[in-house]
Amino acid sequence: RAGARGAAMEPECRVLSIQSHVVRGYVGNKAATFPLQVLGFEVDTVNSVQFSNHTGYAHWKGQVLNSDELHELYEGLKLNKVNRYDYVLTGYTRDTSFLAMVVDIVQELKQQNSNLVYVCDPVMGDKWNGEGSMYVPKDLLPVYRDKVVPVADIITPNQFEAELLTGRKIFTEKDALEVMDMLHAMGPETVVITSSDLQAPLGNDYLIALGSHRKTKADGTKITQRIRMESPKVDAVFVGTGDLFAAMLLAWTHKHPNNLKVACEKTVSAMQHVLQRTIKSAKVQAGEGNKPNSAQLELRMVQSKKDIENPEIIVKATVL
Repeated sequence: RAGARGAAMEPECRVLSIQSHVVRGYVGNKAATFPLQVLGFEVDTVNSVQFSNHTGYAHWKGQVLNSDELHELYEGLKLNKVNRYDYVLTGYTRDTSFLAMVVDIVQELKQQNSNLVYVCDPVMGDKWNGEGSMYVPKDLLPVYRDKVVPVADIITPNQFEAELLTGRKIFTEKDALEVMDMLHAMGPETVVITSSDLQAPLGNDYLIALGSHRKTKADGTKITQRIRMESPKVDAVFVGTGDLFAAMLLAWTHKHPNNLKVACEKTVSAMQHVLQRTIKSAKVQAGEGNKPNSAQLELRMVQSKKDIENPEIIVKATVL
């Protein structure tokens, strides 16, 4: 009995997640909430949009929350004095005033709780066949660079986004480490470049992710831990993987605060389990020789509960 009671007394950890919501499928809050809850977090969600499904389908319908409406929701929490959080998590946003309002909220929450950790996925664009392009309005870049990243503690850009934020191209692993140092200098103490087109030592079938954690010791000296991960490429276009990644990284860095290697291994391994289960199932649904569609490629989130909770480590990180 004492054991069970002890477990129940673990301090509550509460996340405010401001992301998109879809009725059907898994992106944004739908991709982040379940894994965080499974891993023991209380999650309060603000839905920045409510769409029928993600926009990769042929059709979608729905509503968009504006910055005044976001502020109104936050005011409601504040009036009831329930606006105390341990983490804030944000992802895809298309609107500059909405993003600026997020920054105001994060700053206010940090005044209340100086230990609050803001995890930001600065979603702006990606590379296809080596060419980068933005899929949000261009005027979001200066807001991310000058306002958001300086208040963030953990950021998860892909290579293209890391290049946009620093104004520096990445051609080699050395470039990537220097870009991560530039990002640290802008504010965040943890930077994970979630995917890159760098050549993986294991070969072309692998995708490289890089992580860097900089902490200041009591005597003021800074120490940086850097890691590289190589994950098997999965031949399909998934949606919601970045949202799932950021949520799991939040959870595992919370559980392993000074061990980026273990946190990233658990995050990336769980991702692999989810993606492998998803592609297998999608191929069965599509039938022999057919390409799976958006609906068939929705992440198999619920079916992966055990892997999310306790991932078998299948991707190891190399300490650099």
